Amino acid sequence: MTDSNNYDRKLFEPHHPQLSRARRRSHQYHEIAYTLVDFGAAVTFVVGSIFFFYPDLTEKGTWLFLIGSILFGIRPTVRLSREINDLRLQRRESSA
Repeated sequence: MTDSNNYDRKLFEPHHPQLSRARRRSHQYHEIAYTLVDFGAAVTFVVGSIFFFYPDLTEKGTWLFLIGSILFGIRPTVRLSREINDLRLQRRESSA
């Protein structure tokens, strides 16, 4: 038997229904940012790889690899930001 809450969950919403509205919203925004950064990194690597098939585009492909690498470096920053923000919101809620 399945839980009906599984069908009520929104995209990028955390799997913890007991979280406050502010913490759920923060989680959603951070997950969207993480996904966009991840997608951007993947696209730059794919396009950069295609550029390497054409000698005239090799330099641009190298730049795309660099941009993709930077985006992959931003991923853990987004996760850390989410965790820090969650702790801040949790402390604020527990002191209220």
